[in-house]
Amino acid sequence: MKQSKERILTTHVGSLPRPRSLLDDLTSAQHRSGAHAAFDAQLRSAVAEIVHKQAELGIDIVDDGEFSKPSFVTYVNERLGGFEPGPPRGSLWGGSREVRAFPEYYEWAAQSGLSPAGRQNRLRCTGPVTYKGQALVQKDIENLKLALKTVPVEDAFLPAISPSLIEDWHLNEYYKSEEEFLFALAEAMHEEYKTIADSGLLVQIDDPRLSTYYLLNPDKSIEQCRAWAEVRVEALNHALRGIPEDRVRFHTCYSINMGPRVHDMELKHMVDILLKVHAGAYSFEFANPRHEHEWRVWEHVKLPEGKVLIPGFITQSTILVEHPELVAERILRFAGVVGRERIIAGADCGFATFAGSLEIHPSIVWEKFRSLAEGARMASRELWK
Repeated sequence: MKQSKERILTTHVGSLPRPRSLLDDLTSAQHRSGAHAAFDAQLRSAVAEIVHKQAELGIDIVDDGEFSKPSFVTYVNERLGGFEPGPPRGSLWGGSREVRAFPEYYEWAAQSGLSPAGRQNRLRCTGPVTYKGQALVQKDIENLKLALKTVPVEDAFLPAISPSLIEDWHLNEYYKSEEEFLFALAEAMHEEYKTIADSGLLVQIDDPRLSTYYLLNPDKSIEQCRAWAEVRVEALNHALRGIPEDRVRFHTCYSINMGPRVHDMELKHMVDILLKVHAGAYSFEFANPRHEHEWRVWEHVKLPEGKVLIPGFITQSTILVEHPELVAERILRFAGVVGRERIIAGADCGFATFAGSLEIHPSIVWEKFRSLAEGARMASRELWK
């Protein structure tokens, strides 16, 4: 895991706007499975372009934009055995604390097409969970490493979904308990995580559910949500066994892009559980106004030796482009608390978690990246003067 030894390094969370040429084929499982040679070539070219784009914009630790995936969640449907087609998933937010507080807003958001996650199908687990995505994850690795051969960057990562989010997304009709299902998923996903880490790339675990469970379950208290989260972290650590912590980044967020956000769980209620994940770096939301005050949490929490923070200094929750000076100020706050070497400048969340996302135009995403990179340069001049 790189540290910011000579300057503040920059990265992001993973998903980036897919090129128009890929979007139609991403809806076809036949194309994504590798059976379509033309799509494979198109994907390799697109990954090479997005890696070059990230480097050009000043991003130091890059990924493949998740270009091979229809979404950061449902991509895994093709990589797990033991499942059959299930019913369509209802509204992601139905019954949540947010929808109860702002029903008119979320009804409008769904009607306007800003909530694509609610239209995805679920799978039913009807047998032992197995991992069958070896060829697909290997293709992702090869495409990214091929692109890296001609681009000077500090490091690269591939995102992978957490067991707890798969548990939430699909139905268990085989295992005797939620926990048994969860650990079966963890056992299967271990192969994907280890394959990525063994390839020399960083593996990033995407686990928005760790933070989101509270707002999606209004009948649960904070203590009940903490107890739930402890078990999910235990399962994730089981999936990460044997993988050096410095090859793992962990990302959590609140699963909301545009929204009032008044029911997000506060960092102070979960930070100790977050730090139990066997990872070398922790990525979390900070740039949106609901969480910007939470840098002070780190005044009272000791960051374990050798660990790195990747706070979001730009956000997907607004189309406003952050000023570089604001980005620099945010970085300086964190550096003053945990040290300059232990900060990597990141983003709150992905910018196209579902292919074809309509929320932020690509031109705005690229401008946000430029601002992130310039803000990191400004902060570095102050921190290393």
